[in-house]
Amino acid sequence: MAQPVLEFRDVVKRFGTVPAVDGVSFSIQPGEIFTLLGPSGCGKTTTLRLVAGLEEPDDGEILVNGTPLTAPRRGIFVAPDKRQMGMVFQSYAIWPHLTVFENVAFPLRVRGEPSSTLSRRVLQALETVGLAGLEGRGATELSGGQQQRVALARALVYAPAILLLDEPLSNLDAKLREQMRLEIRALQMKFKLTVLYVTHDQAEAMTLSDRMAVVHRGRFEQVGSPAEVYEQPATPFVAEFLGRTISFEGMIAKNHGGCWVDLGAGGARILLDGKKSGSFSGGEKVRLFTRPEDIEILPSAEVAANQVAAKIEQVAYLGDHIDYHVQAAGAFFVLSASKKQRFAVGADIRLKLDCERLTIRSV
Repeated sequence: MAQPVLEFRDVVKRFGTVPAVDGVSFSIQPGEIFTLLGPSGCGKTTTLRLVAGLEEPDDGEILVNGTPLTAPRRGIFVAPDKRQMGMVFQSYAIWPHLTVFENVAFPLRVRGEPSSTLSRRVLQALETVGLAGLEGRGATELSGGQQQRVALARALVYAPAILLLDEPLSNLDAKLREQMRLEIRALQMKFKLTVLYVTHDQAEAMTLSDRMAVVHRGRFEQVGSPAEVYEQPATPFVAEFLGRTISFEGMIAKNHGGCWVDLGAGGARILLDGKKSGSFSGGEKVRLFTRPEDIEILPSAEVAANQVAAKIEQVAYLGDHIDYHVQAAGAFFVLSASKKQRFAVGADIRLKLDCERLTIRSV
């Protein structure tokens, strides 16, 4: 495996007695988009600011391309302007009194870039983000999307080792956010950029990431590809935070013929394969977790294995699909279905669970 562009080794950052980053270790490979996803206050932006040098850790080490940038125990701290990093803030941080050209040129002027190459690099960066010809405009003359591109151009203009993006799309409307996601991903792939991306938006994280970390109370609950984190959540927090989750309580039952979870609702039995049943002996209380899209709605009939009897409590017509508010095995939840499948309020139905996509945990 190639040397990581960025590496955290047991990094700790406290604000008073509160650990904002609590013994975090991870690495980012060259040309990878690594996303920190989590709720407000979980420590993801603090992690980004530690990389940029805008915060100093209390312990641990941060390395870029194998070189320590921060190591408190060894007295190492490289100043932010010496770190060869580009950063795009949530607010863009565009100077309203400067032209587009001067906004993008600013980091080069700070670094003493010769005027003979400065203009060429600025114009090249603006062309990269689709703003060629707008270099003479004032920043306040630009739309929100254009200001976002200026911030990107400014971050890219000096070829940073890593690009840091802190909630860069949160100030844009929904349609423009979707467009900018695609543009950022296309730009990253074209120039093989290494990116650390911070967001609370699950769609952004799923769309953009090669790998992602779900952050909770200063710790990384799980690191993996979007598919791995979504389909194989490592903790209850990950399962409940990422997407929607439906859970059922039941009890493990075993005999010579196999192992199953008895949901106690009309004799519903959810069969478990050897991998899922191996750690149980029988009689344990458990909770099953599944995603709404992994449940199939069937008309009322005799309940078979891996099926649960249910009742439609409410129906919400939403144009392109229908949401059914369902009661089943003591749980209440919402399932979406196409308009071709119609059930009335009060209808009895069956729910078929996909056993391969179930997560099971002891209560």
